[in-house]
Amino acid sequence: MKITRMEIITYKLNPNRGIPWNLLKVYTDEGIVGYGEPVLEGRAKTVKAAVEELGDYIIGKDPRQIERLWQDMYKGSFYSGGCILASAVSGVEQALWDITGKWYGVPVWKLMGGKVRDRIRMYAHTPALKADGTPAENPAIEDWARGALARKKEGFNAIKTGGTDGPLRIIDTPKVLLRLADKIGAMREAVGNDFDIGIDLHGRFSPAMAKLYIKEVEQYKPMFFEEPVLPGNHDSMAQIARMTHIPIATGERLYTRWDFKDIIQKRAAALLQPDVCHAGGILELRKIAAYGEVNHCGLAPHNPMGAIALAASFAVDATTQNFVIQEHTTMGKGILKEPFELDKDGYVPIPQKPGLGIEIDEEAIAELAKNTDGPHLPMYSDRDDGSFAHW
Repeated sequence: MKITRMEIITYKLNPNRGIPWNLLKVYTDEGIVGYGEPVLEGRAKTVKAAVEELGDYIIGKDPRQIERLWQDMYKGSFYSGGCILASAVSGVEQALWDITGKWYGVPVWKLMGGKVRDRIRMYAHTPALKADGTPAENPAIEDWARGALARKKEGFNAIKTGGTDGPLRIIDTPKVLLRLADKIGAMREAVGNDFDIGIDLHGRFSPAMAKLYIKEVEQYKPMFFEEPVLPGNHDSMAQIARMTHIPIATGERLYTRWDFKDIIQKRAAALLQPDVCHAGGILELRKIAAYGEVNHCGLAPHNPMGAIALAASFAVDATTQNFVIQEHTTMGKGILKEPFELDKDGYVPIPQKPGLGIEIDEEAIAELAKNTDGPHLPMYSDRDDGSFAHW
């Protein structure tokens, strides 16, 4: 079997808002088509160009030689690494696994050693809702509490929310700090103690502010603090990890096992969050998870992208002993002919069909691809002097 060509379709799940995503189709001379999701948030066009260049390395090759093709794509141009190349390789690698599973007639997770669990625990992002149930544009604390409770009523037993909705000063005021903490307190009171709340600090906090915030919020027993400081600041993250009993999580802006090495060795995080669309693909996530397992780290894959990325993440979740929980923003409605469904306990059954276990609604994708105009990720400025502020 040989790869004959690749096709990339850029689309928006909601034409009226959000950023574009990419859907990759890898074709073979045996008629099997594999799907992948090569995208970096806000840089879909850039990653699309990188994927097209990767065709030079894999067209005419056997798609079942996944590890060899990964090495060629990632290292073959002398320059390796970085968010663009890693995201492009990730999407292609997903499609290769999809083809291979379909060729053998089994789910990808069976090719990876078989499942170690029967279903996959999920968490959702938290909306801020007004009393009438509509989204709150300038949320008050009670709006966040309503949003958390709404997710619980939908069947989830875990959510993630932002530590702050915008930039912070390097050292901010007690008023700001206490308001951010009160938000978490209100959410905890709304959902009770049989429910997990993860908090994403998004690297917006300085090390000093992160320590102050964590100390103030620990009382509400969050599930984890994500990215308390910017990626790459491993020593500061390790210091923060040692001053709190709450697990530290990170990984969405780290690429391949090499980027995770210091985080794991320095004991800077208890929960690893590699993204199947950025970190190198399905097998690379499995390698990162294995390295984490021997160092007592859990796995909670990052995924704010689409249904293909979710299906690819499931292949890792199903086969990884130290898996904890899976992030998602969509279950595939409007993209998949059979979207994933949450059970009454907040879990999703493991896909049973060959490959990634999904069937794309091609007509729906074609319609969503008609309007891909949209913004990059939002830009932020310091509220006092207008200087650049981290996203």
